[in-house]
Amino acid sequence: MTASSKSLRIAVDIGGTFTDMACFDEATGAISFGKALSTHGHLHEGIQNTLDGAGVDLTGGYLFLHGSTIAINTLLERNGANTALLITEGFRDIYEIGRVNRPDAYNLFFSKHVPLVPRSQRHEVSERLRADGSLHKPLDEEAVRVLARKLRDEHIEAVAVLLLHSYRNPDHERRVKAILQEEIPGAFVTASHELSQEYREFERVSTAVANAYVGPRVSAYLGELEQHLEAKGFRGDFYAVQSTGGLFPLEHARRDCVRMLESGPAAGVIGAQAICAQLGLPDSIAFDMGGTTAKAGVISEGRPLTTGSALVGGYEKALPIQIPMMDIFEVGTGGGSIARVELGHSLRVGPRSAGSMPGPVCYGRGGTEPTVTDANLILGRLDEHHFLGGEMPLYLERARQAMEEKVATPLGLDATRAADGILRIAVTQMSHAVKAVTTERGLDAGSFTMVVYGGAGPLHASAIAREIGIRKVLIPHAPGYFSAYGMLFSDLRYDYVRSVFRRLDGLSFDEIEAIYQGMEDEGRAAIAASQIRPEEVVFERAADMRYVGQEHAVTVDLPSAYFVQRDRAGIKTHFDDVHKVRYGTSAPKEPADIVSLRVTVLGRMAKPPRNEVASGKEAPDAPALRGHKPVYFRSAGDYTSTPVFRRELLKRGNVIQGPALVEEHASTTVVQPGDTVVVDQFGNLQISIGSDRS
Repeated sequence: MTASSKSLRIAVDIGGTFTDMACFDEATGAISFGKALSTHGHLHEGIQNTLDGAGVDLTGGYLFLHGSTIAINTLLERNGANTALLITEGFRDIYEIGRVNRPDAYNLFFSKHVPLVPRSQRHEVSERLRADGSLHKPLDEEAVRVLARKLRDEHIEAVAVLLLHSYRNPDHERRVKAILQEEIPGAFVTASHELSQEYREFERVSTAVANAYVGPRVSAYLGELEQHLEAKGFRGDFYAVQSTGGLFPLEHARRDCVRMLESGPAAGVIGAQAICAQLGLPDSIAFDMGGTTAKAGVISEGRPLTTGSALVGGYEKALPIQIPMMDIFEVGTGGGSIARVELGHSLRVGPRSAGSMPGPVCYGRGGTEPTVTDANLILGRLDEHHFLGGEMPLYLERARQAMEEKVATPLGLDATRAADGILRIAVTQMSHAVKAVTTERGLDAGSFTMVVYGGAGPLHASAIAREIGIRKVLIPHAPGYFSAYGMLFSDLRYDYVRSVFRRLDGLSFDEIEAIYQGMEDEGRAAIAASQIRPEEVVFERAADMRYVGQEHAVTVDLPSAYFVQRDRAGIKTHFDDVHKVRYGTSAPKEPADIVSLRVTVLGRMAKPPRNEVASGKEAPDAPALRGHKPVYFRSAGDYTSTPVFRRELLKRGNVIQGPALVEEHASTTVVQPGDTVVVDQFGNLQISIGSDRS
């Protein structure tokens, strides 16, 4: 096969339980999907299983896109590299002191964040730059060299470097990194200016340390995957998905591993954005529930909400990561979340997950603890003979026996009531993810359409919507593969930021324009160096702004027209409006600061087509009804004979009244009593939520 005949764009997302694949053939317009259990010891085996199952030949691929949870899992599980930190003399402890977050002052059991690098492995470097980047004290290179040799003898695997004010002048950091690479050639070395060019020393050091900590594992994994692809005949380009949902080359991903923290969830939001744009839905919630976690993000006015930083581990024990990423909130509740009875006969669901090995009890792979998936099977919402299109049998009696032994009997319930209780707890926990990205951001969740995907998402979509007060839910095509599918809509993306600290009322537009132009030129050069030739290059400008006297800023989109017209008043009004939405208040008469300038450079890629489905009557055709089965709904108080529809046979205009199940290869949609489903022109299931709570 010649290079010119390669037409496949292949996207793979690895989750905690399943690995998903979506393949777009640009020559024919066809899209195919694959799903297999994740093989955590050798992740590339799970990837190959998805390709083989879908009949995708890597020799026909010109682009391989990849998202993975390996970076975030390494952070959360604390199994990264043996890492050291080099920091400016006198600042050894800022990484541990942090922001001294203590939201509950009277909690006697409070514990602060635990650094990824112990104090014994934090070392001071003799040097100092001033806040404007000018030299105050020269770098003692010989001392750095001696220290590097000491770290080599201690078998340090990774080193993070944070020198004060390197965002203004990175010369000292560059020199320290060069010395470390000379003296410890096998170590993974990260300098803070490579990841973030913003102020705030704690956030910068935390980001650099996190990158060094996960770097050896992520870089080695990506290298192994690259070798596997080459051995299978792939001769195209390998790009990873960033936490922004954008794409960046493999060599960048292996250096800036921390940018992949939320790669899979971010791709799902990108896919939801594409669907909503096609349907003319400007505001939506993207909700993803897989086997291990549930995630939520927001699309407002047609654009995903992003943030310049995130807190890994929650506010109380936060390890901040100061890079652009999708504003996503995650909870440890998924199909594999384990249910257990704890002290005081309290029922708890998650965050421990059965994963893919051994998996839920019903998988028959040695699991002994009941999970959310087992509860859905017991309640009739999953079918033991039609899971994954019948490719993977489920074992109902094993699930029921484990439920009775581990949950029902200790609580004095039968298996059905115990399973229903597990789902009620799981739904409440998952609703917190949606509230975190809407209500806590000043947004009215009830006014949004919730786009639900992930293998387990459609099972719980209606119940979560009821919990929050959402009236419209949309289940897209192939929800069980949606994060991988969303990667096919991702663009090349580079994000840049510069801290400037300027009063808006004294702003020099020429100076700001020069800074913006410099970042845009940098992004233009990065895309030009890529092997991919995008259809167009787009620049998006923003700024972090705050009222004079405030500490923290909000990010405000600033179209270039503001600068062409030198519209200082327009910038201020726009900032006031954003602040009002974010915090519920604004101060139009107060002066404002511009803290940092941001540029996003996008290389737009060709997008897969969304073909319309055939039209039908209001009642689905007879072949679309697979039959009826008993399904438990709380509002009915018992099992109810429920119609089961084949999604692939539904047509545009079909209407289904709840209760009902809509089955497809990798997911099942539960239509609660009182819900109404309408199949739209692209085959999406648009659900109007009723008032019954089931």
